[in-house]
Amino acid sequence: MTAVIAVDLGGTNLRTALVDEDAKILAHTTTSTPASGASGRVITDAIVAGIEELLDTAGEVAAIGVASAGPLDLDRGWVTHSPNIAFPIVEITGPIAERFDLPVTLINDARAGVLGERWAGTARGSDNVVYITLSTGIGGGVVANGRLLLGMDGNAGEIGHVLVDTRYNLICGCGYRGHWEGYASAKYIPRFFAAWREEADIRRTAFDAASTRAIFEAARTGDPVALAFMDALGQVNARGISTVIVAYNPGVIVLDGPLARYYGDIVIRHAEPYIDRFLALPRIVVTDLGGRAPLLGAAAHALDMVRGGP
Repeated sequence: MTAVIAVDLGGTNLRTALVDEDAKILAHTTTSTPASGASGRVITDAIVAGIEELLDTAGEVAAIGVASAGPLDLDRGWVTHSPNIAFPIVEITGPIAERFDLPVTLINDARAGVLGERWAGTARGSDNVVYITLSTGIGGGVVANGRLLLGMDGNAGEIGHVLVDTRYNLICGCGYRGHWEGYASAKYIPRFFAAWREEADIRRTAFDAASTRAIFEAARTGDPVALAFMDALGQVNARGISTVIVAYNPGVIVLDGPLARYYGDIVIRHAEPYIDRFLALPRIVVTDLGGRAPLLGAAAHALDMVRGGP
């Protein structure tokens, strides 16, 4: 049975797995993504170390698939100027192929996520799917009419950077203002809360307003301030989701990332009333893969290459 190594390079965690052609994860490792050092080579070296650890116990491996936070330069096989990775350039395919003498594929992590969901998750078999990850950042992957959308250089679906607000005009990590990620990602929700709270003239809270988790937990327990903020956050999320719907006309939207996996019910409940109904509302669900979709998608992408597919 063919097996591949899959790598999921995120802003917070770096995960590596041995995956077979039935989408079964046979072994895996997890470490923190390096955030300091002389260059992005420290991340490349960490990926190599994770692969080596798995190869020590693996049999024959056909290829290596890497999913990474973007943007990407697929021609060079690099991660370039990602707002959620500490280095401007991280070389991926060249050094890894040279080290292991195996074919190496590179794909954006959210694009990998939609492949993973179609292969083994909630969207299995669906031909029109949008995958949205609500994590350190916000990313998206799109399958339309059965085909993965990649765009000119592999960055189609950067939905975290659609415009959702001009009222607070908050700066996103990419440097531009009003982007979905700059309001509704785990990294920036406390900052959005602070801006909303100031305008609402709310002086005290019964929870840690600097913690995304604490804000959501307070909403879950019925705190009136947290619930009022969830209404504002729901409007922002609805603008992003509405844009996704009219752009891609999906049959299903799959939410992933820690925010979705822990608080997806709250996210959906507060966003859904504000989602535009110009097109039919698709099914909106939380992943059932427990955060493994990008890893499985990286494996699927590598297996496609081995089999001569797209």
